[in-house]
Amino acid sequence: MLKGISAVVRVGLVAVVLAGCAAVTMEYPKPYGSMTTLIPGWERYFTLQWTAEPEHRGSRRLDGYVYNRYGEYAADVRLLVQARDASDAIVDQRIVWVPAGVGGFGRAYFDAGHLPPADHYQVFVWDYRLIQGAALMR
Repeated sequence: MLKGISAVVRVGLVAVVLAGCAAVTMEYPKPYGSMTTLIPGWERYFTLQWTAEPEHRGSRRLDGYVYNRYGEYAADVRLLVQARDASDAIVDQRIVWVPAGVGGFGRAYFDAGHLPPADHYQVFVWDYRLIQGAALMR
């Protein structure tokens, strides 16, 4: 009987711990003001190319590539996509993940959909992690 109770207590504790973990949300820094990146100097490692195309109901979609000019794999790459009006004020902005990262000297596709119509768009590398020794990953 004591074994059965201790098993129930252990299962209950595991359930409480898992519920606590699920309740914790990770807050990433969000862009504000003129902030365009968390890692100044990203331009040394990456270049960006994209086009803005019409989407349904008047919204726009940015499709493009991020190119890694550095010989190491870049993981957890996130981009800041901004829609701007004619006076260069931000109409909308969002953080977009590059799903598989970018291999050393490689490129990776990204897209950002459902953007509002804007005079122009800008894309910046928000943040990333370089993984040394993983240059062959693409």
